[in-house]
Amino acid sequence: MSPKPTDISTLFNDLDAGIFAERLSAALRDTALGVVTTGKKGKVTIMLDLERIGDSSQVQCKHQIKYARPTAKGKAMEEATTSTPLHVGAGGVLSLFPESQTDMFAKRATEAAAD
Repeated sequence: MSPKPTDISTLFNDLDAGIFAERLSAALRDTALGVVTTGKKGKVTIMLDLERIGDSSQVQCKHQIKYARPTAKGKAMEEATTSTPLHVGAGGVLSLFPESQTDMFAKRATEAAAD
């Protein structure tokens, strides 16, 4: 049985509290519009650097988005770099929260439903 894969959509939305996904969306949108408008090539680059945090099962994920949007007389470039600590679960699955985190509200919800 192969390990559970990392949910990339959820992960990208968790990075930098959702700002990473918003920046990526804007970079893709602006670059695509520049490509269609000018007929020139554009480029969007995502870079993820992972570094272990101490002796824990967490990594610091430095995430960077660079893009070059073509313009009529050249190109406009932008770069944004931020970082987010992530948990490494079984099989290397990356997530914002540890797999073993207990749901502290589940008991209260069960008790409330019983009332």
